[in-house]
Amino acid sequence: MTSTTATKTAAEKTATEKTGAHTDDAAALISDARLRIDALDDRIIGLVQERMAVSTVIQEARITSGGRRINLSREMEILGQYRDALGKPGTSLAMTLLELCRGRA
Repeated sequence: MTSTTATKTAAEKTATEKTGAHTDDAAALISDARLRIDALDDRIIGLVQERMAVSTVIQEARITSGGRRINLSREMEILGQYRDALGKPGTSLAMTLLELCRGRA
């Protein structure tokens, strides 16, 4: 078996090969940045889960008081906030968050 890049396992690849960088310095920078991204992703996931829990509390209070589970005018505010802050992709992100936080009907 030849030891080419294509046949190496992930553990056997060098940092440069893993990152797609062409220098060791760039590979180190990318590896460090990826660790930061992984930590940020963990925090984002935690925040989304917290948002889902708070949204459930709001929905239950609204339904218990005789209201509807979803408040469309509030959702439009949220969509606008994300669009204003992040541009068009922000709208897609907000839609995904809203969908996650609506729970089951």
